Amino acid sequence: MTERIGAGIAFENVWERELPELSIPVRAVTPPAPDMVALNEDVAGALGMDVAWLRSPDGVRMLAGVGTGRAVAQVYAGHQWGQYRPILGDGRAALLGELRDTSGRMRDLHLKGIGPTPMSRVDGFATLGPMLREFLLGEAMHALGVPTTRALAVVSTGATRVRDGERSPRAILARTASTHVRIGTFEYAARHHDPGLVRRLADHVIQRHYPAAAAAPQPYRALLAAIVEAVARTTAHWMRLGFVHGVLSTDNVLVSAETIDYGPCAFVDGYDPEAFFSSLDTHGRYAYARQPEIMAWNLQRLAEALSSLCADGRTSGENAAHEIVAAFDARYRAHRADLFRDKLGWDEGASTEEVDAATRDILTLLHTHDVDFTGFWHDLATAAAGDERAVRSRFLGRVRELDEWLGRWKARGPAPERIRAANPIYIPRNHIVEEALEAAVGGDLAPFETLLALVRSPYTPREAPAYRRYAASAPAELPPHRTFCGT
Repeated sequence: MTERIGAGIAFENVWERELPELSIPVRAVTPPAPDMVALNEDVAGALGMDVAWLRSPDGVRMLAGVGTGRAVAQVYAGHQWGQYRPILGDGRAALLGELRDTSGRMRDLHLKGIGPTPMSRVDGFATLGPMLREFLLGEAMHALGVPTTRALAVVSTGATRVRDGERSPRAILARTASTHVRIGTFEYAARHHDPGLVRRLADHVIQRHYPAAAAAPQPYRALLAAIVEAVARTTAHWMRLGFVHGVLSTDNVLVSAETIDYGPCAFVDGYDPEAFFSSLDTHGRYAYARQPEIMAWNLQRLAEALSSLCADGRTSGENAAHEIVAAFDARYRAHRADLFRDKLGWDEGASTEEVDAATRDILTLLHTHDVDFTGFWHDLATAAAGDERAVRSRFLGRVRELDEWLGRWKARGPAPERIRAANPIYIPRNHIVEEALEAAVGGDLAPFETLLALVRSPYTPREAPAYRRYAASAPAELPPHRTFCGT
């Protein structure tokens, strides 16, 4: 089933056809005056889309959900803050369908902020600031080498959202991903009282995302193992960057391990393993250092949902599934060691144990002295080249433990170029993100566009003095950073 929209765009509607139990037809609220705010020409090109047409009135209307016909809200459940919620689903979003990119891979095009659906928890609308935030953060993560969803566009609707006495311009995010299947999707299917639904969902994920599993002796065990591996790799990337997702509920974790839902996320400034930023996370459940533990917990929920498919004559499905997920810790540690080996500038001769010890010791120092995480790692490159002044300037006075650590680290022969390639100069600094979004909502997109250009080239230094603040930690006088989910 293919639906042609315009300018050669053809949606394949695979999800709706194969899994109708997990799809509810919806129609976007027609916006009064849709207008393009931000278009991702890189994503558009990868999808083979005509950029000029996307900017045209017809293209903008399509990106606002008008005239797309077969949009569906996806149904899923999930554990939020550790508590099971039997029905969550797309409360303000819709899957327009799937598109083939220029490499032949299938990609979802998903709209966020279209108005109420049968699963809405609030009003179904979104506002401009949070949608631009998701655009910005997705581009930053992509440039940093992290698996992620990416925005195609942000379109303003011409309407205003009024909530809690505040008026904000409404907007819609057009988001692309290899999938929007979540751990929570499997949780919902497993409780649907249809034994065939979990199998059909698993077959869909195998065919589209993990085709090698189809040839395995136990395809569903292979599928679960592949998801564990992908999630371990993505989690390790978050940790190497000081990224805190914010709300790692099972409905916010894709089985493709692409990072999704950037509303409550932030990056640590001064290193703190207990850092968390979401206004909802009153107990630090999703704090930086807890993310690996939480992702292992989330995968156990996936194991429970897939257990009925993992049995054989010798092993129960539950035991087999949980044994597969138990490998997460080892796989995460292996990926983390590989990534931090590069951050340290060491070659492959450095063992996992050496990398872990060096990483543990320096992170303890960074925490004790409240040292900027991103800046310290980048400064290691000049220290490896023989100039330790930048690194030492991040500590007050002479620190004996730093002297000892630098001596051990340099004995391994760190390579400056390896360090520069692994440690970004520019990340979406929390206070600068907020400045850029506030300006954009007020009608000035220039700060947003400047920041977007920098985070798209995070390893490339900019020499002009005006760019120095983008690589600097937040001013000490700023209050603790807090983020919000954007609903």
